[in-house]
Amino acid sequence: MDFKQIQELIKIINKSNIGEISVEEKDFKITIKQKEDQVHTVVAAPAPVQVLPAAPAPVETAARPAPAPAPAPKSDNLITIKSPMIGTFYRKSSPDKPNFVEAGDEVNPGKVVCIIEAMKLFNEIESEVSGKIVKILVEDASPVEYDQPLFLVEP
Repeated sequence: MDFKQIQELIKIINKSNIGEISVEEKDFKITIKQKEDQVHTVVAAPAPVQVLPAAPAPVETAARPAPAPAPAPKSDNLITIKSPMIGTFYRKSSPDKPNFVEAGDEVNPGKVVCIIEAMKLFNEIESEVSGKIVKILVEDASPVEYDQPLFLVEP
């Protein structure tokens, strides 16, 4: 489900008398609740974690800016934490707080690694793997797409 489909779904809910709707697809789940003329969206999607394949990685990174190809040679043993949604990527909870993780930090399943803001909601993205953060692939406060690689983790 893409961002435009989510927006259309919210518009339909606003115009109807439906109080709540949940939609589930492969690794994506969205629940939209309507309360007192307000719409609250709760997006809960596990951060997809995959080992980058050796062959497709150079093709994918060839279309990106110069910094992206750097991790490709080491990708056979690294796990990628990808964005489960479209939004704005933040490395810390507020400007005066420290970053959730830095390169070299150890992470375990359940540890918050970043926040993605989508439609005025701040969604904490948790690691689903144990390992060491090797590289942070996205700049703070930059937009991210669904399934975009955010972190490389060495198991």
